[in-house]
Amino acid sequence: MNEKCCCGDHTMDQQFTELAPVLDKYAKVPGSLITILQKAQDIYGYLSMDAINYISQATGIKPAKIYGVATFYSQFRLKPVGKYLIMLCKGTACHVNGADTIEESICEYLEIKDGETTKDGVFTLNNVACLGCCSLAPVMMVKSADGDETYGNLTKDSVKEVLAEIRERA
Repeated sequence: MNEKCCCGDHTMDQQFTELAPVLDKYAKVPGSLITILQKAQDIYGYLSMDAINYISQATGIKPAKIYGVATFYSQFRLKPVGKYLIMLCKGTACHVNGADTIEESICEYLEIKDGETTKDGVFTLNNVACLGCCSLAPVMMVKSADGDETYGNLTKDSVKEVLAEIRERA
């Protein structure tokens, strides 16, 4: 498995050293593809085609099948995300309490739409079905390398204040 990756300047083994222990543990375990993909995404932030091909080589599962699984489940990302991943809840409680207005405010403030990343690579917006914080509706969670932060009872103004605060930290 020491072939060149698409970048051409290093081998796949070097590129995926952090993923190797995961594959050592799960590559030959039937039904473990989703676990492998979750761990790969945790390590790299998203699933690149190089990662999919590397996982294919280690598991013997065809890249097309891996890609099919990755695109079927909304938890997987095939593009890099910003330093801060905004997960805006669009569940029933949040919807009823103004999640659409909050989304408009985020999109206007950051100049992105759902699924997009800001030009500076700081923020990515993802609408999600439910965060399980219904009593805080409308709510968003912001994931970063420092951990997850949840913001509830959002308004058009408060969401902009939160984003401005986060941008200052970036």
